[in-house]
Amino acid sequence: MENYTNNMVRYNSIIKACVLLGELCICSGLFYIFYLWAIYRGKYTELTATLPQVLIIIILCYLICSIQGGVVLHLRKIYPYQIIMRVFRNVFYFSILTGTVLSVGKFMNICSLFFPAYISTLFLLLSLFRLTFRDILKRFRSQGKNIRYVVLVGSTSNNIEMYHELSDDPSTGYKVNGYFDDKPNPEMPSQCCYLGRPEEVQNYLKKNSYIHYLFCCLPSHRSEIIVPIINYCENHLVHFYSVPNLHNYLHNRVYFNMMGNVPYLSLRQDPLSRTENKFLKRTFDIVFSLLFLCTLFPIILIIVTIITKLTMPGPIFFRQKRNGLNDKEFYCYKFRSMKANAEADTLQATKDDPRKTRWGNIMRKTNIDELPQFINVLLGDMSVVGPRPHMLKHTEEYSKLINKYMVRHFVKPGITGWSQVTGYRGETKELKDMEGRVIGDIWYIEHWSFWLDIYIIYKTVRNAIHGEKNAY
Repeated sequence: MENYTNNMVRYNSIIKACVLLGELCICSGLFYIFYLWAIYRGKYTELTATLPQVLIIIILCYLICSIQGGVVLHLRKIYPYQIIMRVFRNVFYFSILTGTVLSVGKFMNICSLFFPAYISTLFLLLSLFRLTFRDILKRFRSQGKNIRYVVLVGSTSNNIEMYHELSDDPSTGYKVNGYFDDKPNPEMPSQCCYLGRPEEVQNYLKKNSYIHYLFCCLPSHRSEIIVPIINYCENHLVHFYSVPNLHNYLHNRVYFNMMGNVPYLSLRQDPLSRTENKFLKRTFDIVFSLLFLCTLFPIILIIVTIITKLTMPGPIFFRQKRNGLNDKEFYCYKFRSMKANAEADTLQATKDDPRKTRWGNIMRKTNIDELPQFINVLLGDMSVVGPRPHMLKHTEEYSKLINKYMVRHFVKPGITGWSQVTGYRGETKELKDMEGRVIGDIWYIEHWSFWLDIYIIYKTVRNAIHGEKNAY
């Protein structure tokens, strides 16, 4: 068993080494091709050092970034988008590191088209290379090679699902020998053999020393059986995994965390709970809002003020209390797009709302009415991107009607959000419309990334230019 474990580690190391070696060849070979192309075009002046010097810098920089980023395609459960995202991250860091070294060292002019064209092509080739390599590995494992043998202890719904995760796709390279339980479970797939009672696990492992993984879902009160199994696994190089049975009360994914030495499970990933992500998002909010408020906003403010004063009486700004982070109330600022009315704090705008003016309708269609909220962003009540803040009345009503509605208040509300760019902007005529918006908001909270925010901003601008049917 020890020899097999060493072979497993060596096998993964070989895969990683092959991937890195192949990528270094692509990295340097592609640069050489671009260099020859530049000479052919008569634009080889981008290089102010010798080609070998630049190639050494490129190889060292990529090696640093790829080792730090890691190779994930050898993992048995990995998806193409995860591989592509890892390549994107490696190439992004590589472009920054290489660009800085080449520029500071005056080895190359990176401001020309040569460098960005090289980086873009490199990303495409490395993605294709890793996906192809991954496909070869999957074919190799589908043929019954490099197999990992598994046994299950307990047959609750979680271990039944675990069996399907391990067995349904042969390319993952797992083989489940069977399961142990107090008695055969008719709900277990017939292909999964009943191996005996949990007390017989150790004897089975002694006779079958090639087993790699054991997944146990026995309840904690059976510790007198579980602890000896753990001890045996730890002393005989069998990987022991505890599978908590949560399906009695949870039907969604959960995530493992540690609080000191105490493990616990959370209901969702929460990227914005990390200090570094909060700092990144807040820094972006401050910089983005300051740039806008100090450049375009004064011009827009003058234009809006003149037209508003000419078309309707009353103030330029509309201020309304809304629910924000942790359900804290704050005043949300907008350009006023409606006539002054007593229902402003309780009634949503509708398509042919008589309270709207013609100029107000234009502002709503183009999102101009939302621009004063950059003041809220600068004050810290809002973010550029996040779930849209709702009126107090709506929060009170919908929190009673929609399950998990209040989850959207775990982050700051935004000027724009994922739900708004995916079809859930504007009036919520039916309960299902608000339910769809809440689902989108929770998805955003769970999948937040800096690049997702950038994409949402791009989609918002694009939709504003092309117009939105729900913008009224």
